[in-house]
Amino acid sequence: MHEGITVLLSDSNIADILRISKFTVNRWIQNKTYKTQTVNGKIYFDSKDFSHIKEIQEINKSAWDEELDVTPLRPYKSLELFAGAGGLALGLEMAGFSHIFLNEIDHDSCQTLIRNRWKWNIVEGDIHSIDFTRFRDSVDLLSGGFPCQAFSYAGNGEGFNDIRGTLFFELARAVKEINPKIVLCENVRGLLTHDNGKTFSVIKKTIHNLGYTLTEPRVLQAILYKVPQKRERLILVAIRNDLAEKHTFTYPSPYYKIMTVRDALYKGELFETDVPESQGIKYNKNKQKIMELVPMGGYWKDLPIQLQEEYMKGSFTNSGGKTGMARRLSLDEPSLTLTCSPSQKQTERCHPIETRPLTIREYARIQTFPDDWKFCGSISSQYRQIGNAVPVNLAHAVGRSLVRLFNAIEQS
Repeated sequence: MHEGITVLLSDSNIADILRISKFTVNRWIQNKTYKTQTVNGKIYFDSKDFSHIKEIQEINKSAWDEELDVTPLRPYKSLELFAGAGGLALGLEMAGFSHIFLNEIDHDSCQTLIRNRWKWNIVEGDIHSIDFTRFRDSVDLLSGGFPCQAFSYAGNGEGFNDIRGTLFFELARAVKEINPKIVLCENVRGLLTHDNGKTFSVIKKTIHNLGYTLTEPRVLQAILYKVPQKRERLILVAIRNDLAEKHTFTYPSPYYKIMTVRDALYKGELFETDVPESQGIKYNKNKQKIMELVPMGGYWKDLPIQLQEEYMKGSFTNSGGKTGMARRLSLDEPSLTLTCSPSQKQTERCHPIETRPLTIREYARIQTFPDDWKFCGSISSQYRQIGNAVPVNLAHAVGRSLVRLFNAIEQS
């Protein structure tokens, strides 16, 4: 337990953790609502001054180290659907789960999984064609992040009218055929409110009809779980009714520090070495000239006004901050959410010091993949696989909480 330690949180950290605007935080600074201190030119708050706020209270009283020592009483068997490049599966393995089957339709992602963990029994193919009855009553945990494009704010918002949205029902079929003890799903935050909550109501009803009790869903912020990235994932944990009568799931404690891009790229607490060299895409000459003018942590509004208009074109007069455009990351802050490409105009992820997009290994480190986890396929495919993954350290933390639950079931 780390109660009583001093945790310094930057203005950006406070805004992200409390899900409030930077404008509000800046007003606190101007009005001296909370004490601040300046370190290397950056303003920080003391987490103890926010101990009345639940999210910060959990950091101050973090039980991360104790939870890190949790080990399974026996090998818990798990089966994963929509496995992608393995972020969730790797985190769960680190927590102590033994994967007996993984399914993924994307060829390059399957090659990545096979290259790194061929013993996981990876099956490439469409989930619609898989019969899960052979796993009946032999799986402890069924996990999967059913494709979320249909529910994300960036998508078309078609939900269950979109074929990708209906893949949830394939996951439900797998639950019905396998009858696992616990089901773990992860998705985007937008799933909760999509179509005024109607989509999620269907999901809850389906889980109930399958004979499972849904734990109160929670959107976990990756920056609270030793991930140097501002990323949010909705976590759903459903316990089979015969077990839910006696057991509940408790979400993991947050880490007691906020990791930054510096932690990802250089030797330190997250990694034992500086980031190794790897492939990466490059800017064209015009983009290079523009990005060279953007300071660390800055974006298009830090450019001269003439270049702002030239770069933004029609978007220049549109409303909204468009803070991802011409964005250079800061070494002293977590990365913005990684997307499927570090050089798309709307979601720029430029290296903090060098004028270039992040490389493959830099991308992977920000997602907390270990350096020995190799990705297959073209460079664009590797970026996509990493950008779509669940951060490994976040998955590890959730996995440890699941192990605690399984241990309690074993001992009852």
